Amino acid sequence: MPSADVPVYFKAVLRPNRPLPRPALCCLLAVVAAVNLFFGSIFVLRGAWPVSSFMGANVLCLAWALSSSNKAAKHREELRLTEAALHVDVYPVRGEPSHAELNPYWLRVHLEEPIEGRSPITLASHGRHLQIGSFLPPCERVSLACALRAALDTARHYHRPSTSIIE
Repeated sequence: MPSADVPVYFKAVLRPNRPLPRPALCCLLAVVAAVNLFFGSIFVLRGAWPVSSFMGANVLCLAWALSSSNKAAKHREELRLTEAALHVDVYPVRGEPSHAELNPYWLRVHLEEPIEGRSPITLASHGRHLQIGSFLPPCERVSLACALRAALDTARHYHRPSTSIIE
């Protein structure tokens, strides 16, 4: 746990964007199912009944995709920079959370240029590489990398006043 007297130079919680709230997902699926049921019944009445099974499969695939997207949005990464370390906690959707501590004096923040697709931010220190933020949009990755670099510069150049007593 962080101590109250330790200054925190940077703190961020990274999460992917959620697709829609659960009630909105249900409404969207109901509307798509109703439209597909309407057109499917027209095909059945005209004798093209096999088409209706494909329309039902379409609704099932959409429901699966939205459900998977909603579950994937539960992933999060927490960053906390103090004078002593950058603490990175990763909470995946499945599996155990992981924790890493990197020394801010040796830490390098690398972002591939040009930023394309899901190129993550790479944190490198002492031969150890940690990738964060691959789910963020490119503009947010650039903003995060710049803010983290600025906070690292501040943490590296911070000097605590000495509290020695001269007799």
